[in-house]
Amino acid sequence: MRNRFLFLFLVLISIFSCKVPENVVYFQNSSNLESISSTNSFTPVFKVDDIVSIQVSAADMDAARPFNLMQGSTISTSLGENGAGTQASGGVEPTYLIDEEGNIDFPVLGKLKIAGLTRIQVKEMIKEKLKIYINDPIVSVRLKNFKFTVIGEVSNPGAYTIPNERVTVIEALGMAGDMTIKGKRGNVMVIRENDGVNTYHRLDLTSKSIFDSPVYYLAQNDVLYIEPNDSRMRESRTRSNILGIILSIVGVAISTVALVIR
Repeated sequence: MRNRFLFLFLVLISIFSCKVPENVVYFQNSSNLESISSTNSFTPVFKVDDIVSIQVSAADMDAARPFNLMQGSTISTSLGENGAGTQASGGVEPTYLIDEEGNIDFPVLGKLKIAGLTRIQVKEMIKEKLKIYINDPIVSVRLKNFKFTVIGEVSNPGAYTIPNERVTVIEALGMAGDMTIKGKRGNVMVIRENDGVNTYHRLDLTSKSIFDSPVYYLAQNDVLYIEPNDSRMRESRTRSNILGIILSIVGVAISTVALVIR
């Protein structure tokens, strides 16, 4: 009988020791020196409430200066002798907030609808409109407030703002300190909002197929949620039960004391 219990104990240890790596190791089905050609070609587009930096330059900077006014930004401006605005000192970039209709108010050119367009599309559109004013205009366009949020079983949950517009799920997890050992690596959720509608995508980080996921590259305001695994859920239930028992005991004690005092 003792030998049977010992054998059963060893079998259980073997089973659990095999299952743990499967739950925590990333990209398990990748082969050594394997090359993966990703078909993922995600390109972010501008959305309402994005803050966009747009700078115009040219060989003739006097011709470009009127298109670098600080309208629509929090940066103060100064007026030259001819009344034209000039860029503030310190090399601060003029920025524009995309309004609820997807427009920005651009100097001289007026309202430009850029929501739904990529950075390259906005750049080419403005260059085309500037050609009647400037020879060979150079336009720089950047998203200034790219933000994503990581919550759940990670070391440092929170909202992150980065100075570029391309970040992968892996990079986002790295910024958040990676998952804890209690996170479900095979069932990661990305919540993405498009035109007021939330879509939910599930990712399996234990598989190399993640590189072809449509949400491998995060979009502006994406939420990355790391669900707790069964072990963490059991811990939570245990703590809740213990807290409930403690509160019950305290309640009984208070009632007893109240009766004695009477």
